[in-house]
Amino acid sequence: MGGQVATVGEGAMPYVEGRVVHDADSHIFEPPGYAERHADPKHRGALAEALGTGERPAFIGSVLAKQRDPAFRAKDAEEIMLRKNHMAVGAMVREDRPRALDLLGFASQLVFTTTYLAPLRSFDLHRDPELAHALAAAHNRGMVEFCSVDRRLLPVCYVPLCDIERAATTTAEAIGLGAGALMVASSPPTEYSPSHVGLDRVWAQAEEAGVPVVFHVGGEQPMNPVYKRNGLPPVPDFHGGDTNFTSVSYMAIPYAPMQTLATLILDGVFERFPNLKFGAIELGASWLPGFMRAMDSAAEAFSKHEERLQRATLRPSEQMRRQLRVTPYPHEDAGWIVEQAGTEMALFSSDYPHVEGGRNPMKRFEASLSGLGAPERERFFRGNFVDLMGPTLGDLDRPAAA
Repeated sequence: MGGQVATVGEGAMPYVEGRVVHDADSHIFEPPGYAERHADPKHRGALAEALGTGERPAFIGSVLAKQRDPAFRAKDAEEIMLRKNHMAVGAMVREDRPRALDLLGFASQLVFTTTYLAPLRSFDLHRDPELAHALAAAHNRGMVEFCSVDRRLLPVCYVPLCDIERAATTTAEAIGLGAGALMVASSPPTEYSPSHVGLDRVWAQAEEAGVPVVFHVGGEQPMNPVYKRNGLPPVPDFHGGDTNFTSVSYMAIPYAPMQTLATLILDGVFERFPNLKFGAIELGASWLPGFMRAMDSAAEAFSKHEERLQRATLRPSEQMRRQLRVTPYPHEDAGWIVEQAGTEMALFSSDYPHVEGGRNPMKRFEASLSGLGAPERERFFRGNFVDLMGPTLGDLDRPAAA
């Protein structure tokens, strides 16, 4: 990928200074039609019809006008962690994203979609595989193009698993484009398990290229809405509406990733591809220690009866420490998670520019990690990301402004 590492500029102080920190979760806000413009011409009409018009053009126009306002942009540095969603620096305009990275001070960022998180999962799990792979290909081209302005931006491409043959082809195309990571849904395809041996061609290509496979919030099966029918007034969600997550639906976030990870591990995918790294991004991590214990208990209880478990060379928890990396939420006790699950697994993430990431995630994580030693904290902010990304990180493991 092209692009040069820029500097903050005279008088500006980056959010992170004097240390190397990698960001395992950031986003862009694509305007309506962004991916469709990158689709093959034969699919554009069908994708546009299926996706609809999305956000109002007047709103997007007002956001872009604000981003061109010199008075507004003059406060980029002091408001880098205060502006959220569309209004954040580099959220929509790719030429502005290097400026955002300079001000943030992160050595690199994994970059995920916002606009297409739900459609990618929906098309993958519930619709025509032709449309699912058409959207994935368009999304992947758009993500790589956006991130091409700065090599610190590591684009996350999507691979639908709903068609085994096409999954292998889309994987090859995404890696060829320059994917920093490959995202798959946390929920299973409708016809077979994500551990199906036919998908080994996906995992093999990712392992050979050194590109991690990641799950992200939004790729899991949503909570059954019947839980909201409690005879009480509706509860506003995190954003003040009723379309995103509340305290009850928040609890369901890790269910699908846990089941999918359990299936991949117990069916031997981690064993067959020991150098392939997996990431669970923006899915929290308080569930991880108990899940690891439960996996070891399951392996022990059923090992006498299941040959697949007898072939494993490591316990499930050991396989996870070797190959799985997770991002705690800022409100979670990251120090406790590290102590219970092991120092190899937890990663820093900002969720920039989403409002859920908060205004000062570094401060919150530093506070929860304060009981750990310097080496453990270094692994959280730097080393475990380097391990997850492997060769795709290149020479970016250094201060952003060096």
